[in-house]
Amino acid sequence: MSVSAGTTRIITMEGNLNSSFDMDQRDPNNLNNHIQVQWSDVIGEPESIRSNDCIWNCSYKCYRGTKNCCYQSITLIFAPLVAFCMGLQFACLAFQHIWCYVPCIRCLKINCSVVRDVITIILQALCAPWIETCGHCLSRIKVRYQRISDLQQEEDLLTV
Repeated sequence: MSVSAGTTRIITMEGNLNSSFDMDQRDPNNLNNHIQVQWSDVIGEPESIRSNDCIWNCSYKCYRGTKNCCYQSITLIFAPLVAFCMGLQFACLAFQHIWCYVPCIRCLKINCSVVRDVITIILQALCAPWIETCGHCLSRIKVRYQRISDLQQEEDLLTV
């Protein structure tokens, strides 16, 4: 494991930079943009009613200190356990997909191809002659496009 200068970057035992762990950018995919817990996101006083600057400043420091202290304490206690459980859950999920779901789907595709072939043969034997006959009958229909004004002129010529 190595740490580079400037930004804190931990590289795994393999030394592969693609599998690195960035200590500075902890949410690179912006998974938690919906969590708005900054002071200005939670507390705001309108212009019409305001507390003293001393109270406002003290409240800000109490909020920030309590939030940070509680978050650090909770993550110290529960984060390793939750990380272990999530790692176990995603390992089981990967195992299910790799060893259960994908082979089962592949087996269904192989078995269903036989059923598809049988249904195709039956439809070609029973339905294809009827559909071909209907197509032959309907192919003799001719559609002629003509504007209505041209049609009225032809009728006038015929009646004269």
